[in-house]
Amino acid sequence: NVKQWISTGCDMLDLAIANRPGGGLPCGKIVEIQGLEGAGKSLLAAHVMVETQKLGGVVVYIDTEHAMDETFFKAIGIDFTKFLYLPISKIEDVFASAEEVITNVRKGNKDVPVCIVIDSIMGAKTQQEDDAEYGKDGYATQKAIIMSKAMRKMTDLISWEKVLLVCTNQLRVKMNAMFGDPYTTSGGKALGFHSSVRLRIKSMGKIKGDINGVSQIVGMKTQVQVVKNRLGPPHKVINYEIYFDSGIDNIGGWIGVLKAYKIVKTAGAWIKYTTNSGEELNFQAKDFETDIMSNEIVKQELYDKICEKFIMTYQPRVHGESELVDLGDE
Repeated sequence: NVKQWISTGCDMLDLAIANRPGGGLPCGKIVEIQGLEGAGKSLLAAHVMVETQKLGGVVVYIDTEHAMDETFFKAIGIDFTKFLYLPISKIEDVFASAEEVITNVRKGNKDVPVCIVIDSIMGAKTQQEDDAEYGKDGYATQKAIIMSKAMRKMTDLISWEKVLLVCTNQLRVKMNAMFGDPYTTSGGKALGFHSSVRLRIKSMGKIKGDINGVSQIVGMKTQVQVVKNRLGPPHKVINYEIYFDSGIDNIGGWIGVLKAYKIVKTAGAWIKYTTNSGEELNFQAKDFETDIMSNEIVKQELYDKICEKFIMTYQPRVHGESELVDLGDE
């Protein structure tokens, strides 16, 4: 039972996760954003925080890596007057602080959505690690044990509240993995087990642009796969572009899906869409936001058609001639 949805800042990713119009990430649940370094995990988490603030919600950012870029966060829209920043390095303190925030929310206004971001699980150390020397200590299982206990507590704490817990995590290459998924995540299996949604982000290439007459890398192409989903069908894939000066290009994500499902027709650089009333609209991708998205009627019409194509409708199972047979005591 999801009390509220919080957008990721990418409308198409919201659809892929929630499998419903106007979806996103579910309050009352745990979400993991995983990926290799530089894939855009913290950026996606930042967009979720921006969308939480748009709903009048409270944002708590627990930075275990001490790597927050305040200038960039402001550029994508974060309001620091409604932003609680906690630079915490120990995993025990991370979850103690998160629990304290949730407890205070329970005492206050329960209708206000709260987004707690832990960035990242991989970057957090344990008290045991902090006390130890730099030499090898043997099997490092302490974090996995702590995570297992913390996830059980967090799942129960947030399930009755409008609280979204987002954890970023870095992928690691499995040792001697010859088949299947070559990656695993830090902190054991507990986070993956208790997460209702797990998103895997992958960089698909760089975007070049002109800056003061010089060709520079201005962004990157990104792919997000919903590797686990308790709210809808898993394994859906969404592509979007990230620009280093403004974040996720939500409009470009629309165009990609419209083309993929042939809702629009393309001819060279031009795109054509015929409205329900029969009007033909011709435009280029660079003019999509100003010429098309500014028209609320056409925008809603396009969104409805995307939903019709993209959202999976659950079907009751129809048994054929082959039925399950009760063998009794045989």
